[in-house]
Amino acid sequence: MIASGRIDEVRVGQAARLDGSGKRTAYRKSPVTGRVVVAELGLAGDTQVERRYHGGPEKAVYAYPVSGHAGWAAEFPEIADRFHPGAMGENLVIAGLDEAGVHIGDVIRAGTALLQVSQLREPCATFAAALGTPQVVKAMARSGRCGWYCRVLEAGQVAAGDGHDVIERPNPGWSIARLAALAVDKRPDPAVLEELVHLPHVADYWRQWARKRLARHGGA
Repeated sequence: MIASGRIDEVRVGQAARLDGSGKRTAYRKSPVTGRVVVAELGLAGDTQVERRYHGGPEKAVYAYPVSGHAGWAAEFPEIADRFHPGAMGENLVIAGLDEAGVHIGDVIRAGTALLQVSQLREPCATFAAALGTPQVVKAMARSGRCGWYCRVLEAGQVAAGDGHDVIERPNPGWSIARLAALAVDKRPDPAVLEELVHLPHVADYWRQWARKRLARHGGA
């Protein structure tokens, strides 16, 4: 085992109107008792409303580290009570791992399922509406407190108390934290962008993103 984490909570959500905005979304997710099936498109009982931006095989499962909430509460003390497990709309609340300790392409044994880290989470308008302030959008991008999306390599079941254990690491130089920093770098190193284009197991969205940045900065 390369790194060890634990699933503190498993959460799923159904479409509903978001308080205060009227927006229809499945952002609010509730903890589930017992084992939950994980398949190619995510957890049984979970819904994605805006499928253009959410869901699909490359964003099947969203994991967020419970340790990240302390940073949010410190940055936004006036709404500190809003930062708690589930506040990010995550499926898995993870203890023992964070964005510095999880890498693109990591293969993770979660319960009886096998997951693979595909990309970071980008902030959106729904995230801002759920937390009650647009300031959290730039704060997530700036801080890298974003969590990670996984694709499902092998279907299985997960439950609170199961491991979230990294068993393979094909890209040891590409933590989620590094990708998050690159995403907001105004003058990225073309060599780093070129590396991302060819990085095994990264979501195609980020390959295309790197290609566009290379073209903009005069790269290949």
